[in-house]
Amino acid sequence: MKSKLLLLLFLLGMSFPLFAQNNEVLISTPHTSLLLSAPQGGELKFLYYGTKLTDTDVRAVAGTEVGRFSAYPVYGLNCPSESALSAQHEDGNMTLQMEVIGVETIHQEKADLTVISLKDKVYPFSVKVYYKAYQDVDIIETWTEISHKEKGIVTLNQFASAYLPIRRGNVWLSSLYGAWANEGRVVQELLEPGMKVIKNKDGVRNSHTAHAEVMFSLDGKPLENSGRVIGAALCYSGNYKLRIDTDESEYHHFYAGINEDNSAYRLKNNEIFKTPELALTYSEEGLSGSSRNFHRWARLHKLANGDKLRKILLNSWEGVYFKINETGMKQMMSDISSMGGELFVMDDGWFGGKYPRKTDRTSLGDWCVDREKLPSGVEGLIAEAKRQGIKFGIWIEPEMANIKSELYERHPDWVLKAPERDLVLGRGGTQVVLDLANPQVQDFVFGVVDELMSRYPEIDYIKWDANMSVLNHGSNYLDKEEQSHMYIAYHRGFESVCQRIRRKYPDLTIQACAQGGGRANYGVLPYFDEFWVSDNTDALQRIYMQWGTSYFFPAIAMASHISAAPNHQTFRDVPLKFRIDVAMSGRLGMEIQPKDMTDSEKDLCRKAIAEYKDIRPIVQMGDIYRLISPYEKLGVASLMYVSPEKDGAVFYWWKMEHFHNQHLPRVKMSGLNPEADYSIHELNRIDKQPLNFEGQTFSGAYLMANGLEIPYTHIVDRAQRSEYSSRILYLKEVKK
Repeated sequence: MKSKLLLLLFLLGMSFPLFAQNNEVLISTPHTSLLLSAPQGGELKFLYYGTKLTDTDVRAVAGTEVGRFSAYPVYGLNCPSESALSAQHEDGNMTLQMEVIGVETIHQEKADLTVISLKDKVYPFSVKVYYKAYQDVDIIETWTEISHKEKGIVTLNQFASAYLPIRRGNVWLSSLYGAWANEGRVVQELLEPGMKVIKNKDGVRNSHTAHAEVMFSLDGKPLENSGRVIGAALCYSGNYKLRIDTDESEYHHFYAGINEDNSAYRLKNNEIFKTPELALTYSEEGLSGSSRNFHRWARLHKLANGDKLRKILLNSWEGVYFKINETGMKQMMSDISSMGGELFVMDDGWFGGKYPRKTDRTSLGDWCVDREKLPSGVEGLIAEAKRQGIKFGIWIEPEMANIKSELYERHPDWVLKAPERDLVLGRGGTQVVLDLANPQVQDFVFGVVDELMSRYPEIDYIKWDANMSVLNHGSNYLDKEEQSHMYIAYHRGFESVCQRIRRKYPDLTIQACAQGGGRANYGVLPYFDEFWVSDNTDALQRIYMQWGTSYFFPAIAMASHISAAPNHQTFRDVPLKFRIDVAMSGRLGMEIQPKDMTDSEKDLCRKAIAEYKDIRPIVQMGDIYRLISPYEKLGVASLMYVSPEKDGAVFYWWKMEHFHNQHLPRVKMSGLNPEADYSIHELNRIDKQPLNFEGQTFSGAYLMANGLEIPYTHIVDRAQRSEYSSRILYLKEVKK
């Protein structure tokens, strides 16, 4: 018996050829299926993607659905059509013609990995198409590995990760756009004939102006909690291009991958070019259903330490900016500790030797403590944090330098620079980007973190910033023939550094800040615990930005901070209650100078922090249900998080505008157990009297059918009244 069990375990871990009847390849998650046709010696074809197929469905679809489209289209023998891959062979031939030579499936612990091997019919040129179907969440990742055995160089001119045909109809695209201080804005549009392109060419960051994630609503204008939706997220930290070609056929043709602009890749014999993963999901529960799939996948598989609750922190930036000093840092630590916070992060301005960091014009690269500002050093601050009962974190920007720095004086060849050209400079008129294609630079960047952690092992958190795009196309490290590799090589180097850091410091919390929300992507999140949504901390605008960001990223990864009023970016004067209620919908933190707060304001924050600790598991680990979008302009925005067991929920309601005789919609809840009863408790209450449903019990069925009547204003003293109103309701299941 024991020998049979060992044999079974051995076989489960093996890979084996898979050619199903009629050459179909079925790739399934718990509730979705992707069906391909893979005839030996024939073309790999797409047949179906959607809800999970039964064996009967597989036979019927395979027998009736003609494989109209290649699952990975290549260029050369159907020139008018878009392609995923185009290459020029060493002899100048621009064509590819790929045939299936093998299929295998490898059973992993939480996923099934299907590998379909393709080979050109004439040239020794190969592509492996990978499909990773998770068995604990409805996500399929797909990517390719491209290689050849030709004598010379093969030039890759286009190299998308994946292609997906989507049947035409009333199909709407939801995507994100924006700018610095306005990231993650939602745009929804009907797909019309022609080409829709979403792209990034920043070089370092990739989510300020657009995102590499999209959703397709297949049944008309997007709805949050009903309708068929396909979601797609490219897992890449660098330049990308998403193409949606609506041609004369019955399909929209979706391609996603690395942006090939100025990035032709000269592939050597036996070298493997791996494209980034494209994560696909399908849901029949609307946009929020697709989001829930992405969020679960992130927490389980794609976010560093996604199973650990995040700490409540105070960051020093908007409190003091560059005016770091030891007394001020200790005061801020004392304040956040007294309010119940768990972590203090010292932001920019703590370093510099020959060139002390007093503005953004100097010192990047010189990661030594400025002893004039911090006589007791970082170790003194860590000791103070320990005395206050909190953890300590620190800011760095290791991929960058200033030309006024000791690092640049020693290694001017380490920066990205075009030969024979003057440097184009970034932030502060002096900033430059280090060349991460260079292994010496990779060692330096790794060393910034390694030296900090080796010297100060009690550092709990690092805020990793990146405040500049690539403005100079040129690498001193790459050969002249490989200058078009610069963007790709940069991000390979960046990923290599991140992997080294995570191998040595797996439990260190690291935030991806990139001049705000420039690194909200699943290329970096396997190595980062969270990202900074935006440098704009204005609560009203944050509702719009965090709403869009939540389409693809879970609350546990979205840093959301309470800041000052008037706000430092918009100068809007928003009441503290509203600012708190917005920040508590993400990973709660503070971005403020506590000594400028009144005692009553500190008391309100102290109460909010205590209550956030109660709801933190639901917000950070729960399922999102977006209810009324701020983009609908109905005067209110509302969403909720529900625990996976449906025994608790947190409901958010924000009034977005104020008029006399205003009429706002009554918000129905979602995601609850209709058979369960829930008690209602308002958090962060400022009203003189409780809500009329405070402490009352309602069935989940009632709350989802009717919602609750939320008062439009707060009952407070006249001096406290304002046009703003917000509510957070904590729902707890009442056991029968």
